[in-house]
Amino acid sequence: MRDEPNVELRCLTIRSSDTTKGVDSSKQQGGGHRSRYNHLTTSEREKILVLRTAGLSITAIAERLGRNKSTVSRELSRNTSNGEYWPSKADENYHERRKNCKPRKKLEDKALLNHVRTRIMTAQWSPEQIAGRLEEQYGVRVISYATIYRAIYCGMLSEPDKSISSVVRKLRQHGKRRRKRTKEERRGKFATSHDIQERPIGAQERTVIGHFEADTVVGRQGKSCLVTMVDRKSRYLVCTKADGKNSIAVRDAILRMFANGQALSITPDRGKEFARHAEITETLDGLPFYFPPAYQPWQRGTNENTNGLLRQYFPKGSDFDTISDDDIQRVVTLMNLRPRKCLGYKTPFEVHFSESLHLA
Repeated sequence: MRDEPNVELRCLTIRSSDTTKGVDSSKQQGGGHRSRYNHLTTSEREKILVLRTAGLSITAIAERLGRNKSTVSRELSRNTSNGEYWPSKADENYHERRKNCKPRKKLEDKALLNHVRTRIMTAQWSPEQIAGRLEEQYGVRVISYATIYRAIYCGMLSEPDKSISSVVRKLRQHGKRRRKRTKEERRGKFATSHDIQERPIGAQERTVIGHFEADTVVGRQGKSCLVTMVDRKSRYLVCTKADGKNSIAVRDAILRMFANGQALSITPDRGKEFARHAEITETLDGLPFYFPPAYQPWQRGTNENTNGLLRQYFPKGSDFDTISDDDIQRVVTLMNLRPRKCLGYKTPFEVHFSESLHLA
């Protein structure tokens, strides 16, 4: 897992446009207002030649033209060659420079375009994660997530023979159904060991690695499911397949995941698949379980969010019986190498193991 991918941005450049270049300071109207500066006309350039030939100073020429002396000085310095200034040549130079003064699109850089496309299509990074990670790694803003979204919806990231939807489908979907507040609690009840308010301060404030939130990701009804554990501080994901969504299968899966004692506590929901938590606690030397009230998923928001990200790879209805353990762990690795905004665009792997990777 430590042989992380390294995407080389060969031509990555940070361009900044000098918005005041070539602007007559006497004509600027203050911060935020559009400049009223007008470029020199052919007639004005001819007058500069005549007055300069007559021996007038730059200040005197500027006064005759009603221009700032800096404008006249720049005009002469830019367009004088071998001691001679010609209005026709100055006009020609001006129009040539104007062709290159328009803002350049960030994604015209092919290396950056390929990097963005690869991260969305292969690793399922969101535009915000891509932009944030580049800024975190290079120390400057390379591209904004809004620019990436615009590129997606105008087709810049789509393959020539594919539609925009092929990229849009890689973005995370929203609109999860929510339970009505008036709905009666019908899920099976079982004895819990600790309430969520009893969690240690290191778990509550996300200051200590090892406190996990737990849940299951269901595929086809009656078949295998995934048991997911997410560290509250690092957002590091540990995941394995259980034979079914029942208490025995889930118990055995958790025992396999934490046989080496990496966990300090587990916070699951109140689903019946966690009913054998006491057996896990006894087997794993007192590993405590802390239970939130039923139907309060925000108490385990880290796990809920991570499961939502997993659904990008394993949509609802996936048959986990047909998905190999290697394929599942490949996805887990991608998730742990995915930068998170809440981690300052570091990856869960980097935070969990205190290592730095080169991913952008």
